[in-house]
Amino acid sequence: MADAISPAEQASLRALETMYRCLDERRSFRLEAGAGAGKTYSLVKALQYLIDRDKRELMRRHQQIACITFTNVARDEIIARTDRSPSVFCETNHAFCWSLIRGFQKLLRQQIVQMDAWAEKSEEVGGDLGERAVEYNLGHRSISEDRVTLHHNDVLPLTVALMSQPKFTRILADRHPIILVDEYQDTDDGWMDGIKRFLLGHDGAPLFGFFGDHWQKIYGTGCGSIEHASITEIGKEANFRSDAMVVECLNRMRPDLTQEVKDPESTGQVSVFHSNNWSGERRGGAQWKGDLPEDDARQAFERVKAKLIAQDWDFTPEHTKVLMLTHRLLASEQGYSSLPRVFKYNESFAKKEHPHIEFLVDRLEPACDAFTEKRYGAMFDVLGGSAPLIRSIADKLPWHEAMESVVRHRVDGTVGAVIDHLRTIKKPRLPDTVERRERELSKFDEKEQGEMPRVLNELKALRDVPYAEIIALRRYLHGHSPFETKHGVKGAEFENVFAIFGRGWNVYNFNTMLEMAGSGTIPNGKERFFEQNRNLFYVVCSRPKRRLAILFTQELSDVALATLSGWFLPENIHEVEFG
Repeated sequence: MADAISPAEQASLRALETMYRCLDERRSFRLEAGAGAGKTYSLVKALQYLIDRDKRELMRRHQQIACITFTNVARDEIIARTDRSPSVFCETNHAFCWSLIRGFQKLLRQQIVQMDAWAEKSEEVGGDLGERAVEYNLGHRSISEDRVTLHHNDVLPLTVALMSQPKFTRILADRHPIILVDEYQDTDDGWMDGIKRFLLGHDGAPLFGFFGDHWQKIYGTGCGSIEHASITEIGKEANFRSDAMVVECLNRMRPDLTQEVKDPESTGQVSVFHSNNWSGERRGGAQWKGDLPEDDARQAFERVKAKLIAQDWDFTPEHTKVLMLTHRLLASEQGYSSLPRVFKYNESFAKKEHPHIEFLVDRLEPACDAFTEKRYGAMFDVLGGSAPLIRSIADKLPWHEAMESVVRHRVDGTVGAVIDHLRTIKKPRLPDTVERRERELSKFDEKEQGEMPRVLNELKALRDVPYAEIIALRRYLHGHSPFETKHGVKGAEFENVFAIFGRGWNVYNFNTMLEMAGSGTIPNGKERFFEQNRNLFYVVCSRPKRRLAILFTQELSDVALATLSGWFLPENIHEVEFG
């Protein structure tokens, strides 16, 4: 006799049956799949169902099911899981939209000259683009004699503008009678508004299926939850990821979408630690108010970690992921503690937006690794435009000597020392943006020019940073670390998760979020703040398979503690044992 299916599988089947009915009855729907519910599985099942049902008709009509993804990685996964079916057109949102609008050249030219971002460039040609071809290649906005090049940020607004044209919507529906949207909550707000205004509920419009979870919207530009009279909501009340104790906490946190577990016999572990018993003076300032001083926060982390190890936690990277909100504590643990103090914005180093960081992390470091491993072809591949023409051993020797000297400078030199050395030997050459910024700094005269601009001030400070911190940053950014920022783990899962919640960023204050959640009342104007904090907290708490531990380094009010007790139960709330 076949084994009985699990509660999670039963819940999943109920959701799939409702989804299939919507597809058969041509009703647009939103499948709300909480953390661990198997959202991608449901999306793929929808595509497979439609391929089996409609492939002959789609081929006869020269049509395709459209599947819009948030990332290239998700796109590639879905294409692979549908066996590259010609019945499916799967692309990221921008690529999908460009495939639709590229044929409307005249309308595009008319819309471009009306966009604020193009005002200055349009004036240069008298507000008339003539017969220039409109192209999109991720570059800068430009107008040449025969073409107009769009920026990445132009594609979605132009698509929304064209949605108001009946001819465009007819062609869209004729080409893609069904459109499935992955991670709908992260979809551009303006684009989603266009869908609701011009397509949903209109005769002849495509059938839409939205897959995602508005509680997992943690990026600023996403639309979040979508409501429309023509959308049927389907709750996928399953959790295939986490053990029972973790799922029970998530259900108390989110009673509107309770989940069934895969294994009712599983146990799991949940522990919440707070630092309210610490007796010293806490940090001040808008970003850090109420948090422990840095050294004491690190001490709290180490004490809780030791307690968890005593409870048989395995803190090797294969078993436990440590999640931190701010880069200050994270950087201290990972060996690049100076970088958060150098830059005003973490994105400068965490997302490699600063040209020096991008060059050092993405080009010089991989090149040095390849050189030391004697993979010379790989070294020149990663250097790209810096690669020379090698015809003989005589051509190789200068490069070998140059790379040996660069590797030596990295060991105990500063960032400035390495950059200066590269400027001297010119092997490899610095990118133009890096070279230009270095010249600007060297020529800047504070006596004559006054206060130094922030970009040069940051570069000046960066040059004094030990180069070893660049090596440590690269190791962290490339995933060779048991640590991670909370934003970096959306969609991921780990055996155990130890999360540290504190201050350090104006938009996050988890004590305030817990107070609002406990009162059930969100003050006017604070809705976005509450959702940002709640969603990030939910995403973190839903990552582990077996064990979850949380440490609050900021002081918590009685109301906030009461909220935690309601979600995690009083017996799982503990004070940090300070010395």
